[in-house]
Amino acid sequence: MTAVHRTVDAVWKLESARIIAGLTRLVHDVGLAEEFAQDALVAALEQWPSAGVPDNPGAWLTTIAKRRAIDHIRRSERLDRKHEELARDLDQQPDQQPDDVLRLMFISCHPVLPTAARVALTLRLIGGLTATEIARAFLTTEARITQRIAAAKQTLADERVPFELPAGPELAGRLSSVLEVVYLIFNEGYAASAGDDLIRADLCLEALRLGRQLAELAPDEPEVHGLVALMEIQASRSAARIGPNGEPVQLHEQNRGRWDQLLIRRGFTAMLRARDLGRPPGPYVLQAAIAVCHAQAPTAEDTDWRQIAALYGALARLLPTPIVQLNRAVAVGMSAGPQAGLDLVDALLTDPALQNYHLLPGVRGDLLARLGRPAEARREFERAAALTANSAEREFLRRRAERLADDAPPSLSLGQATADFLRREDLDAQTLRAYAQTLRRLCLAVGESLPLAELTPDRVAQTFELAWAGAAARTWNRHRAAVRSFSAWADLPDLARTLDRRTEPPSLRRGLDLVELWARELPLRERVLWRLLAESSAGPRSVLALNVDDLDLDERRAWTGKTWITWRSQTASLLPGLIAGRERGPVFLADRRRGPGRPPAAADVCPHTGRTRLSYERAEYLFKQATGHTLRDLRES
Repeated sequence: MTAVHRTVDAVWKLESARIIAGLTRLVHDVGLAEEFAQDALVAALEQWPSAGVPDNPGAWLTTIAKRRAIDHIRRSERLDRKHEELARDLDQQPDQQPDDVLRLMFISCHPVLPTAARVALTLRLIGGLTATEIARAFLTTEARITQRIAAAKQTLADERVPFELPAGPELAGRLSSVLEVVYLIFNEGYAASAGDDLIRADLCLEALRLGRQLAELAPDEPEVHGLVALMEIQASRSAARIGPNGEPVQLHEQNRGRWDQLLIRRGFTAMLRARDLGRPPGPYVLQAAIAVCHAQAPTAEDTDWRQIAALYGALARLLPTPIVQLNRAVAVGMSAGPQAGLDLVDALLTDPALQNYHLLPGVRGDLLARLGRPAEARREFERAAALTANSAEREFLRRRAERLADDAPPSLSLGQATADFLRREDLDAQTLRAYAQTLRRLCLAVGESLPLAELTPDRVAQTFELAWAGAAARTWNRHRAAVRSFSAWADLPDLARTLDRRTEPPSLRRGLDLVELWARELPLRERVLWRLLAESSAGPRSVLALNVDDLDLDERRAWTGKTWITWRSQTASLLPGLIAGRERGPVFLADRRRGPGRPPAAADVCPHTGRTRLSYERAEYLFKQATGHTLRDLRES
């Protein structure tokens, strides 16, 4: 990524919420507003590298986005003179109003949306986070977050949710999801899940700003003040959390003289306002009370861990999430000894939500080290390093692993055995790829440095339960076969012997009914793609890689760079409509432009529309949704 692209990304993170909020006020459609903002972002990516970054990049983006919105209004066939008057009015309105971002936040948290969708949409619109970053915050997949956001925007448009602040009882009812969103934004900034930097100060400041705004809006809500207190006190430690080389510094090793006393006092003030309201403490007030315990201790040794463990116990009763349970285990490990903490951590090993969470092996490694079990602790830190996407944290965990003595005699590790196994020359490439997927998942789950002799069927079964319990029978059996093959190669007892083979349903391939498919009302893009695959028998990836200038419409063929793809009359009759006068760029285009976190390659962007090439994964998903089959089934039908 170039310096200009990094600047564009940073400006987008700072300004996107204000731009989208201002546009939503104008067009009353969150999805449309985000699309206009994305247009401005694409323009910045195109123009700033040559023209330079403008003096006020936020205003530049706002102006471009606003022009796109007005152009859209003027082009719309549904709008008449009244709308033209509206467009002129919009042109004269101020770019932003003070509460626009707050209004946008309450729209994102509207009751018509499921809770998970509210949080995901607000993180996207207010925090400017990518789907990948949101997925890490939720401990889920990027695809699921993308679907969740798209569905949320569609629901808001269908329900015509007004762009206004709620009042009275409705305000209180929508606060909890708003608070959750603000704290997730803060956490993403305070402990970045990916990238080179441990802290993303812009997100912390944005979350603090939103939290303080919320406190002014809802002064009688103790949980709002509790969240503000929690964020203020945590933010006070930011400078002490990073060492001179960007490495993380653990709480008990921090120089408390570097803690920001102004933020601590602000946190204490917010905490007093929460307590003065005289209601039973909620999750944020309890977490703020824990932060207060740390802030009041002059040294790490003076920390009242017994009180903190008690507070985590109360929090776990209100909010029994795996993360809270893990934090409680840390506190119990400090107050009652590492074995008590380890017992609580081990109870979380089978929790699917934590299977890819690096702090689970990180905490376990710390407790094992304190128990005098360095070899096991070393493996846990190595496993934690493999799971984190943050480079500073990864290096920190590796150094912790290296500092631990490993007195065990040298033995073949799982990672080395896996590498040797995958270097075999007697298997085809597809089989090796399938085996690699299985064994790398196993390495992540139990640690690459685990001695191969210590890998047991029970640990393999635990990995299968966490990773593939809900997988289709065919997928489960494929992973099982890989483990059996690996066991035989390594001359081990069958490591999959406790895993039953699942019964696979009959193949659906023979059930694909093309007559029924072509009789449906299908979007033009899908109709052309599916017809082309069926008529040409070409591979889906080759077809999706076609550009408009590859096509020879008169001869009904396209050159892929290696061979010709040919088609028949039905495709020939549909292709001109799909191309619609375009002269260059991808034939099959995505529904929307990609976000700033995933800038597309220039060859994958249509110069006429700015839209990107339809991905294989999306095309496969659409066909499966429509028919239950894969695109290869269509090709071979």
